[in-house]
Amino acid sequence: MNVARTLRRFLHSSAALVGCGFAVLVASSGVAADPMDWPSWRGPEQNGISRETGLPGEWDFEGTNLLWKNTELATRSTPIVMNGKLYTLARSYPETTKEGEKVICADAATGKVLWENKFNVFLSDVPAERVAWGVCAGDPETGRVYAMGVCGLFQCIDGETGKTIWSRSLSEQFGLLSTYGGRTNSAVVFENLVLISAVMTNWGELAVPAHRFIAMDKATGEVLWFNGTSLRPDDTTYSTPTMSVIGGQAAMVFGSGDGRVWAMQPRTGKPLWNYQLSLRGLNVSPLVEKDIVYMGQSEENPDDSSMGAVAAINAKAGAGDVTKTAALWRNKKQMVGKSSPLLIGDRLYAFDDGNILYVLDAKTGEEIGKPVRLIGSIMRASPLYADGKIYACTTSAWHVIEPNEKGAKVTHRLRFPNGEEIHGSPIVSHGRIYLPSIEAMYCIGLKDAKPAAGEIPAPPKENEVTDKTAAQVQIVPAEVLMKPGEKIAFKVRLFNAAGQLVGEASDAKFSVTTGGEIDSAGNFTASSEPKHVGVYVTADVGGIQGKARVRIVPPLPWTFDFNATAIDTPNPVTGVLEGEPPITWIGARYRHKIRVVDGDNKMVKVTTIPKGTRSQSWMGPTDLHDYTVQAEVRGAGGPGRMPDAGVIAQRYTLDLMGNAQQLQIRSWTAQLQNRFAVNVPFAWEPGVTYVLKFRAETDGEKAHLKGKAWKKGDAEPAEWTITGTDEAGNLSGSPGLFGNASVAEVTYDNITVTPN
Repeated sequence: MNVARTLRRFLHSSAALVGCGFAVLVASSGVAADPMDWPSWRGPEQNGISRETGLPGEWDFEGTNLLWKNTELATRSTPIVMNGKLYTLARSYPETTKEGEKVICADAATGKVLWENKFNVFLSDVPAERVAWGVCAGDPETGRVYAMGVCGLFQCIDGETGKTIWSRSLSEQFGLLSTYGGRTNSAVVFENLVLISAVMTNWGELAVPAHRFIAMDKATGEVLWFNGTSLRPDDTTYSTPTMSVIGGQAAMVFGSGDGRVWAMQPRTGKPLWNYQLSLRGLNVSPLVEKDIVYMGQSEENPDDSSMGAVAAINAKAGAGDVTKTAALWRNKKQMVGKSSPLLIGDRLYAFDDGNILYVLDAKTGEEIGKPVRLIGSIMRASPLYADGKIYACTTSAWHVIEPNEKGAKVTHRLRFPNGEEIHGSPIVSHGRIYLPSIEAMYCIGLKDAKPAAGEIPAPPKENEVTDKTAAQVQIVPAEVLMKPGEKIAFKVRLFNAAGQLVGEASDAKFSVTTGGEIDSAGNFTASSEPKHVGVYVTADVGGIQGKARVRIVPPLPWTFDFNATAIDTPNPVTGVLEGEPPITWIGARYRHKIRVVDGDNKMVKVTTIPKGTRSQSWMGPTDLHDYTVQAEVRGAGGPGRMPDAGVIAQRYTLDLMGNAQQLQIRSWTAQLQNRFAVNVPFAWEPGVTYVLKFRAETDGEKAHLKGKAWKKGDAEPAEWTITGTDEAGNLSGSPGLFGNASVAEVTYDNITVTPN
């Protein structure tokens, strides 16, 4: 038997295949999941590996090993398969006035669409071509599916019916940034939690942007913890976390927008360690094996001007910043920043952004054989390893690659027609390979094959809960929005130093900063005063404290004139005294300051915040509808250097556009022509205060929008300045503000929100 054949047999064996992280085989209830399902990003072992056999080594568009093709399932996302059904995110009604996003479910065997859950894209800069970037996450225990759209609409969906069980608008409620790049994170399910992340601004002290995770109860959406990494990251990110066990401790490992690889306790959000791999955001998913993390990036390295790196990190090197101590090896100038690598035996297979495959010794990082060049120009999809073959796709071509003793060899490839691109990754389930493209979903397999798979290795085990000493206090819920006079019961959970639940506290001592009263059992009653209040709830258990945050927002009407705001903090650069916007507003502080302008307190959107001069903020609940927002706005600057100022109602923006000298109503910023937008000319001058008035009205599935603008001091016009009807209306949403102060500051004053 020759060496190459021996290696192939070795790679087929279960012993050689690495099981990274927790194998997603047993749900928290103890119910075994189907080992041939692919319920989440990178599969049941979170590493792009399948134990299935009997898979084809080639296929073509004429029908060779092509089981079905469905253009209804076209997507840039990676699908998942669970309980005989395929789920993916996709564009809805593309190139029409109803365009949005959807979760779509199909029969995995036939490709027949079973249901669609459609929803609008709103208040987002993401172009339609980048919709459906995230990946669905399935929960084998409940059969539910979790999905986040590009604008931050996060849903828990019944996998059988497609009905939404609960949802959260992460932009309006947590300050998620939906940027032009379209990077959208994917959820992970862990025990009773579903975790999702994004770069977010928030309220209070969390208004400064950071890459933050929200851990929610997967059954209800209740927030259990909310924590992030470094402040002011340079990038958004789409690195899906890997759940693993490191040194006997459960850990969530991920790449962050700050260029660091982080490990956190998944049940508490407590940071364990971080490693600076890049100066910009990390996007691939880490591989974790035997306390080693393998990670790649294609941005600038932190210690010189070179670009790209692949690294092996010792996950047990210590706590905190382990950049100087944890690197086992690091190969610079290997641009592995989009496609997550594979670990097969003792070799790492890493695909760089320019379609080059590096085969590396996992222990040393040394290259094995010559790099393998794939056809095409860009690689965004992550590879799949199954049945002794690596299936890999560039944006324009499919490849089958066979590992061998010298490295790897391409044994089959297939170019796609011009214009048909692959951004999602191939997966396998029950003898069928699923390949997504922006034109169709392809199902590839041997027609007469019977699904078969080898045994999945046992995942690493977390240490038993032997230490019952409480080291961390968690108050649930961690983030709450309430009305005056409402009541809520807080629970206190106790965790040991390893992040393991050791019980609930019955003797916690509760306190609140303001806004209401809390009793000894944790029952909080909000003050009945109709005020916008930020409340911090503290639970003390034996000197260890946990905190929760509450926003109290009264029913409409609202009035904000900033006259009562304390102007008492010197600006660190100019020395000008400033105050803060209302504490309960999402995304307002940090980007806005209250200053004395012309003898009166006004809110100023400043020009000096990096990457924050164009932004939006929100004032309250997302279920409000049929209301009117009014504000006085003024722009500084001059000809060709004027800002934009706007108000938001029901997920629509009325924007007074300075340089364009027009008034615009829009919902999806990047889809003005095909989706919904109305424009009228409007001449406005710098240094002059105008009044904006914006009304949203629901009418069945439609939304009627009406706007006015006039100089302060003039009589309000009898007629609306601009009107429009959105046939696929946003039927609710939080009031808010929009501003673009990139070239000049914007001031706001005398803001009112009233029911129609």
